[in-house]
Amino acid sequence: MIAVADEVSVEARLAALHAGLSAALFRHRPDVVAVEDVYYARNARSAFVLGQARGVALLAAAQAGARVRSFAPAVIKQAVTGTGRAEKEQVARMVCALLGRTVSGRLDATDALAAAICGLLRANELPGTLVPRAPGVRATFARPFRGRR
Repeated sequence: MIAVADEVSVEARLAALHAGLSAALFRHRPDVVAVEDVYYARNARSAFVLGQARGVALLAAAQAGARVRSFAPAVIKQAVTGTGRAEKEQVARMVCALLGRTVSGRLDATDALAAAICGLLRANELPGTLVPRAPGVRATFARPFRGRR
């Protein structure tokens, strides 16, 4: 995780983000990186800052030689929870259930994991993909989560 103090300039934060992402991409060497599309925000400043961070992430992925797949927030929610209108907390619960892990208080982390899960589930849509589609995976993850079974 990249920790940067609030007093640090935007440039320094973006540099730290790039360094952290580049290190993770170098360490794990993914073929494909899944990112969430920028959505329309009520606050233009927040959307601008998000766009800058997303640009840094796209740059790091390109420098690592990874293909980038962008998904709309509703597509990610649909892939993980079965509905494109799921709340953040529902997405977080489903990500934790799917991965068998607890990620408490970190909705940003579960958002990133949800994008990755969506990328995995939709990997068979990539031309020349290296990831085989496992039988039944789409159906297993596409069902709405209704609590413990």
